[in-house]
Amino acid sequence: MPNPKFSERPEYGWAMVAIAFTLSAISFGVLSSVGVFLKPLAAEFGWSRGSLSFGYSAITLATAFSGILWSIIADRYGTRWLVLFGSIVIGIPLLLLSQMESITEFYLYYFLFGALGHATVTGPLYANVGLWFTRNVGLAIGLTVAGGAVGQGVVPVIVRYLINHYDWQTAYATLGVAYMILAIPVATLVRDSPRRKTAHAETAPSQRDGTPFPLPPKVVVAWIASAVVFCCVAMAVPIVHLVSLLTDKGMTPDGAVTVFLALMVAGAFGRILGGKLADHIGSLQSYACMSVLQTSVIFLFPHVQNTVLIYILAMVFGLAFSGVMASFLVAVRMMVPARVLARSMAIVSLFGWIGMGMGGWQGGLVFDLTGDYVWSFANGSIAGVINLIILALFYLNIRRASGHQRAQLAST
Repeated sequence: MPNPKFSERPEYGWAMVAIAFTLSAISFGVLSSVGVFLKPLAAEFGWSRGSLSFGYSAITLATAFSGILWSIIADRYGTRWLVLFGSIVIGIPLLLLSQMESITEFYLYYFLFGALGHATVTGPLYANVGLWFTRNVGLAIGLTVAGGAVGQGVVPVIVRYLINHYDWQTAYATLGVAYMILAIPVATLVRDSPRRKTAHAETAPSQRDGTPFPLPPKVVVAWIASAVVFCCVAMAVPIVHLVSLLTDKGMTPDGAVTVFLALMVAGAFGRILGGKLADHIGSLQSYACMSVLQTSVIFLFPHVQNTVLIYILAMVFGLAFSGVMASFLVAVRMMVPARVLARSMAIVSLFGWIGMGMGGWQGGLVFDLTGDYVWSFANGSIAGVINLIILALFYLNIRRASGHQRAQLAST
């Protein structure tokens, strides 16, 4: 019997990790560069930071709601052609942004980037990667989503350089062309896991002790989504507003973007750490640990003046928020059946994107109302506390359901 092609063998799962890493880096780079464009666009058009922050919200909300449709398609037909479509169109909204003249166009083009680009080359691919692996699932997903952190760190530096040496129009146009050149060839390498169809026959995933997970998928998704929305409100504030906060405090734009780069480089390691930690102690436990760390540092940003401490704080936050992102994706992978994996991830991501949009927007709105970022960042930590309360209640619910399950098995 002839050997299957490499793209059909389990080892190709690691190639899929590299492919998803690259596409995630490309796409998330646009998301984080919104903060770098805030001041140049405000100076050009006179738009407020609150209104400009809604551009970030436009991407997140478009990604959230269109992601449900794309995930249903991915569950039924796979991700290969879906991702290729997204890679073809991903640069077009950026080219349009380089020619915009109104705030309406600003929102519309960012919305299209989220709906047709970002939503197709991120969420469905995470589910795809998860199905390639039965061991080291957390590590694989952690490495995959680490690409987003790398893109979020590197692309703002490139954008800052282009704005400094040219203008914001050139920055958008350069990103648009470069993204299409990079994304399309990579997307042609996407393959669906050979076990995708057989995995769809699974009724319930197994817990670490080998027993079936005791809660139905809808309950799992409802709990995780409820926590994630507040978790993402918290993490969005530094992601969107850190560069502006630091320049308000007297740091140069290049220096502020460098701090953000350090945050995202730490974030790349944080996503790997979060995924690996989920493999060792459990995905929900990893999610809670990283959430505690994230919540603890957010409110400190407006109060720290020392440059070294700012870098340390940024890197700690980067580790924490990225570990959270990897952990909750692993939690969905390990708690719901494969047949509804992509849509389950999409629903959780929908609430995450809503939280990201709300967090980024409230950061700008509260700044406009108060004249500083103190309460913008404090609100982020408050949302983080709510996230931790929900996680604790979810953990207790799992324990209670597992106890009932063991009692029923003992009585039969």
